[in-house]
Amino acid sequence: MFWFLLIGFAIITGLLVALSRTRRERDHAETEALKLAHDRQRLFDFMRHLTDALGDGLSRQELQQRIVHASILSTGALSACFFERTARNTMRGIAVEGLFPPHRPITGETKARAVTRARFIEEVLKSEEFPVGEGVVGRVAESRQGELVVDAGADPRMVQHDDPALAVRSVIVVPVLFRERCFGVLAVANPAGDTFFNQADFALLQSLAEQAALALHHAEFLHLQIEKRQLDLDLQVARGIQQMLLPRETPVVGGLQVDARYGTAKEVGGDLYDFVVLPGGRFGVLVADVAGKGIPASLLMAICRTHFREIAPRHDSPAQALIELNRAVAPDLQAGFYVTMIYAILDPVRGRVTLARAGHELPLLARRGEHSGLVRADFIASEGVAVGLESETAFAAAIADHTEPFGPGDVLVLYTDGVTEAPNEEGKEFSGARLSDVVRMVHHQPAREINDRVLEAVRHFTGDVPARDDFTLVTIRRA
Repeated sequence: MFWFLLIGFAIITGLLVALSRTRRERDHAETEALKLAHDRQRLFDFMRHLTDALGDGLSRQELQQRIVHASILSTGALSACFFERTARNTMRGIAVEGLFPPHRPITGETKARAVTRARFIEEVLKSEEFPVGEGVVGRVAESRQGELVVDAGADPRMVQHDDPALAVRSVIVVPVLFRERCFGVLAVANPAGDTFFNQADFALLQSLAEQAALALHHAEFLHLQIEKRQLDLDLQVARGIQQMLLPRETPVVGGLQVDARYGTAKEVGGDLYDFVVLPGGRFGVLVADVAGKGIPASLLMAICRTHFREIAPRHDSPAQALIELNRAVAPDLQAGFYVTMIYAILDPVRGRVTLARAGHELPLLARRGEHSGLVRADFIASEGVAVGLESETAFAAAIADHTEPFGPGDVLVLYTDGVTEAPNEEGKEFSGARLSDVVRMVHHQPAREINDRVLEAVRHFTGDVPARDDFTLVTIRRA
């Protein structure tokens, strides 16, 4: 009977122990599940906080400050700091909240400048720099591996300050990484209460840093998109203004057929052409090419056009008009900017064309030979340097008028180097020789048809190679 009771007691005791252990395991599992759910909620809150920040259109530094604030809310830390790597390969605090301990000991001179403690710490952190590799922050920046210092007070590597408020009890430092890019280092110090950070806190901050890096990446991308949209808008406005400055229509001049084509390699260009009707049935044509492309070139083009419209009617000589234009424009040109120009005055009544060339592409004149009857397309050589390259005296001495007969059926082609220097897939240029050949073959056609054939030949030559320069093509045919 005794043995029976003893065995029964043992069985009951074993059941009670098993039940107790099961209850403890269940309670532990429930605790872990609650903690996991709590960590997930903290991570979710952190992500939502950063998502709201992106929606607010914050700057990079404002977003970094928001990350620091969110990391404190999520981890329960008393202070946090976001460190960024500088171009000098040093680390510097960018955003801080709370009394985050400075990386190095604080000197007495620095303490004397303190206004409030929090402001003082913030100023110290944002002003001090230390090499990558120095201290726990520098090590994390160098290795890109996070560190958990559970008991920082017992770690000789940690700097301890005289101020008790800056005592480092426990710290976590993690890199803020997105793919291969490191946006910086995030550090939190001293959890609330007298506790220490643990592995769970470390894993949580690593997850928060991953989300922070993703937010910084998206913010950078959004800012680039915004800047691009603004630049596109600016370019659209500039393009609209530039188109307004070009002639809206070709003037009708008795005895002449005129056709002009214009294209830009970018949204706005530096080519210019303009027409002016002069007394006595004469007709002036200007073609110019500003060194460079884009908005600066288009602005310089607009300045040249404004001055040309004012100057041209005062001169019967193209050379004198360009001399005055150089005098007006050259003093305002920045270093490296210059403009090549050609200005031709056609006089169908007298049957001649007078032109002056300021360093521009040679004009092309196609006509039948007086004796052979064969069509020739020749480039007219003349002197001159670009506007803005020489002194006023040197420019005036270099440029001169050149006059040629311009009879019925003759064709004058003015252009920029975007036509003759258009490249093909092999890197060869369309060239003046090819331009001359096309014009010679189609010189008997109307001016519009001549330009169509020239541009068709250029497109056939270049194939799918994108244009690398602006082009202007103006063709005048004597009826």
